[in-house]
Amino acid sequence: MDQLNNQTLVVFLSCMLLLWNIIVPQVEARAFFVFGDSLVDNGNNNYLATTARADSYPYGIDYPTHRATGRFSNGLNMPDLISEKIGSEPTLPYLSPELNGEALLNGANFASAGIGILNDTGIQFFNIIRITRQLQYFEQYQQRVSALIGEEETVRLVNEALVLMTLGGNDFVNNYFLVPFSARSRQFRLPDYVVYLISEYRKILVNLYNLGARRVLVTGTGPIGCAPAELAQHSRNGECYGELQEAANLFNPQLAQLLAQLNSEIGADVFISANAFAMNMDFVGNPQAYGFATSKVACCGQGPYNGIGLCTPASNLCPNRDANVFWDPFHPSDRANRLIVDRFMVGSTEYMHPMNLSTIMLLDSKT
Repeated sequence: MDQLNNQTLVVFLSCMLLLWNIIVPQVEARAFFVFGDSLVDNGNNNYLATTARADSYPYGIDYPTHRATGRFSNGLNMPDLISEKIGSEPTLPYLSPELNGEALLNGANFASAGIGILNDTGIQFFNIIRITRQLQYFEQYQQRVSALIGEEETVRLVNEALVLMTLGGNDFVNNYFLVPFSARSRQFRLPDYVVYLISEYRKILVNLYNLGARRVLVTGTGPIGCAPAELAQHSRNGECYGELQEAANLFNPQLAQLLAQLNSEIGADVFISANAFAMNMDFVGNPQAYGFATSKVACCGQGPYNGIGLCTPASNLCPNRDANVFWDPFHPSDRANRLIVDRFMVGSTEYMHPMNLSTIMLLDSKT
């Protein structure tokens, strides 16, 4: 019965997406800005001296150019797919020399692999663009665009833009749980650490709003305990790592509550909560119902579950990337990303609160 329900849901989502493409074929393209970590980095780290890079084969094996671009994917990532849905050109990395002139008007991707809510997250990666710096670059971006189209038009462009913010997973994986007795785990019990993270995230989101963002998709953390990297270290029989799952289950409801509180204070639905945990668990928990062969073994990697170390030219590589939920030990495959973005577009309030992206696009096209 569960499998039948899942298949029905897949058919329903496909129909909704088809309907969206028919009834709104000419939505005016809007700028798109991306902030966050490796789930949404389009290549900024290629320009930095850091180990947190995806700039070599087999990354990008299914990208249109079949070359590594800095995306932590075999193909496209979430920002690419959102750009497709909203009728915009793919956002360029902010550090790319190609991002100049009219290309600036499409928006920009400020994301950097390895970062988190906290500035001490990902310190082992050295030179990455922490979220405070990403927001400073956003200010700099607006100054550059003002020189092109004037201050008033720049304010309008930013106010009408769509923004994606993806943070949180690294604050657990690459901070609190990075090593036994980490500094943060000695400082905080896990519930108190989550409260601290949320308080710091609030400052980030308020800053983003003050910089002009008015439509912000904020993703919670996915089922980080189910990533092949965690299974390889902590799982005996393929079960998800309980402590990281507990962290996600503490963090996500409090993040959703924060977003609702901010919207109430502002008096508008600025922040949209994307339940990435539920979106991912649909196919992590029942991969066959969504056409996957496995949600435990990464396509690219080595060791148990292909979850040890990095994805490199020497790694095991699966022949059919569409069969795996995970591309590498931490990141979803192109096909998994497509399912996630489909939920962004037409998902119910279980997945997108208070509304999905299709509804946002329809509402904004009328104003």
